Amino acid sequence: MRRGGTLLSLALLTGCATGPSLENRGAVTAPPGDSKHLTIGSAGFTESDLLAQMYALLLDQAGYKTSMLTVANRELYEPALESGQIDVVPEYAATFADWLNAKTHGADAPPVGSPDLATTMKALRALATPRGLTVLDPGRAVDQNAFAVTAAYAVQHHLKTLSDLGASRLPVRLAAGDECVQRPYCEPGLKKTYGIDITGVDPKGVGTTQAKRAVQSGQDQMVLTTTTDATLDEFGLVLLADDKHLQNADYIVPVVNRSRAGSEGVIKALGKVNDVLTTADLASMNQQVDSWRRLPEDVARTYLKDKGLLK
Repeated sequence: MRRGGTLLSLALLTGCATGPSLENRGAVTAPPGDSKHLTIGSAGFTESDLLAQMYALLLDQAGYKTSMLTVANRELYEPALESGQIDVVPEYAATFADWLNAKTHGADAPPVGSPDLATTMKALRALATPRGLTVLDPGRAVDQNAFAVTAAYAVQHHLKTLSDLGASRLPVRLAAGDECVQRPYCEPGLKKTYGIDITGVDPKGVGTTQAKRAVQSGQDQMVLTTTTDATLDEFGLVLLADDKHLQNADYIVPVVNRSRAGSEGVIKALGKVNDVLTTADLASMNQQVDSWRRLPEDVARTYLKDKGLLK
């Protein structure tokens, strides 16, 4: 475990499930803070751990002392971010915008995340700022829902995009989560946006080994996964491009507590990784952790050094 990388107890979050009321915050007009001891939050899955480790390493180098806190539940870590018990977290623009929108306006509020990054960021910042949160600029890396077929199937039917699949009129059985039949980005969107003939949804989960094997064996023709899935090659799968932008703009964005970590020092340090990190880079790092069993801290450190961002 690297210096400052201690996992803090979840007991830290006790009593912070709601955070201070919006009316009492005054966070919009408060000057950005620059605490020298920062807690970096992770949502507990590989990609979030990697991003949190990179954030911590860059902040360490910039003169901050950091600790790591893993909280798998957004319902816990977001209020902790508002209250200052967590100072920095990696988030996903469209998903976080919709989550804050539901928290602010109710679960039935129309979603504000969209495939357009600028529109999504505007909505996200409008929701985050009154809560004392600053959303930093997104980089190039994006973790969106994505669809894969076998490489052999793609070659046989001349498929590179989801539009190609729709134009082919091929019947497609889709391996995905059972919610796919209702989600606009999944079965309904594939039918409406691309004209793909989805004959059924095989409820094997999103990007699971079971789902990929079903496509590999020919039981299903396509699998719902993500753009940073590091294991597609192992199953002989390739992604079809979302050329009509069905998926929302889930670009990776650092989110900070403004009163503790809204300073130029923090923004500059975290901006370094956003300037270079790509979706392919993130997929490669995920693979090193998930398939090669390397530690997220080691993978993050090597990447930053290779990019000249860490001494």
